[in-house]
Amino acid sequence: MSASAIFVLDLKGKVLICRNYKGDVDMAEIDHFMPLLMQHEEEGLVSPVISHGSVHFLWIKHSNLYLVATTNKNSNASLVYSFLYKIVEVFTEYFKELEEESIQDNFVVVYELLDELMDFGFPQTTDSKILQEYITQEGAKLEVAKSKVPTTVTNAVSWRSEGIKYKKNEVFIDVIESINVLVNANGSVMSSDIVGSIKLKTMLSGMPELRLGLNDRVLFALTGRDKGKTVVMEDVKFHQCVRLSRFESDRTISFIPPDGESELMSYRINTHVKPLIWIESVIEKFSHSRVEIMVKAKGQFKKQSVANNVEVRVPVPSDADSPKFKTSTGNAKYVPEKNLVVWTIKSFPGGKEFLMRAHFGLPSVENDEAEGKPPITVKFEIPYFTVSGIQVRYMKIIEKSGYQALPWVRYITQSGDYQLRTNV
Repeated sequence: MSASAIFVLDLKGKVLICRNYKGDVDMAEIDHFMPLLMQHEEEGLVSPVISHGSVHFLWIKHSNLYLVATTNKNSNASLVYSFLYKIVEVFTEYFKELEEESIQDNFVVVYELLDELMDFGFPQTTDSKILQEYITQEGAKLEVAKSKVPTTVTNAVSWRSEGIKYKKNEVFIDVIESINVLVNANGSVMSSDIVGSIKLKTMLSGMPELRLGLNDRVLFALTGRDKGKTVVMEDVKFHQCVRLSRFESDRTISFIPPDGESELMSYRINTHVKPLIWIESVIEKFSHSRVEIMVKAKGQFKKQSVANNVEVRVPVPSDADSPKFKTSTGNAKYVPEKNLVVWTIKSFPGGKEFLMRAHFGLPSVENDEAEGKPPITVKFEIPYFTVSGIQVRYMKIIEKSGYQALPWVRYITQSGDYQLRTNV
């Protein structure tokens, strides 16, 4: 079972819009949600599910809104949360920003969308591209011919319309990997993993059948090939277009793609990752006078690769002032509202080392508040490179008209949750 009703509330708990799908929960129950949430926050017991008698509120917060689903059954909570996040995704596609103002300005469209997204408490059409074919933002115009529901809604392929035509048939494949690393103050890697995503931009006519081949270790073992580098993917999640039964039987990724941009799959690789940008820091505090910071950054990746838009964020005491900086490359600036020094390097070649020195004054009166030790964080992007070594071996495009299509592949590695702890 799923949700009985969906509510969108402002930060004070006032209902902006709601849709009752099943009528088995009193709509006035929502009045108990905000007082209960505030009570839980005061007690430090905030939970994603709040109950009042036999009614359960499953909620998420986005921008200045609360999205709340109510139910009095033992519903599938993960389905309800997936649906709430899907609402956020669809509304953002429609209105660019999802906040209180966009709900109030697009009241009619929001209500129409809530009507189509769910039916009698069960998710229905949740693909924004298909919804945009028959729920438009053109307001009061109504033409009888256009009010016909597109066949995609009732099709087996509900994510792609028929009759799509392009002069030039192409598909762009982006393999994007984010590295999560936590390094302790002694320089040891405490935890690391890679979260990957394969994104498509499809510009293909008709109803093409695509087959994607990766250097997947399980596939290579099944077919008896064991040449070259292979990867072991975990927590693989596919777009609904992928034929799961085919993947489970012979690891073939076979699908009819959505038109335009989509995420085909995501995966995780649980492996020991060597930090690509290594940071050494010396932070010296001279009480009542100054703090001196020295940060060395080293690119621990291939010399032919270049990291772009590197940002090294170094925490400083909240009472520091009068900043002075010296950098061997890039530029450093003080962001007082976040108590950070942000050192920006536009282009960072592999194998290179760079230095940044910062000097801050400290007030003569000691700050009594005990401050934590926030870590140094790093942001970067390295094109034409993947840490895991994942490769697109082939992309076959089959369409009954027999046209030739070009697949383009691009690899990008970027920082995810990338933290290095400090001693001070």
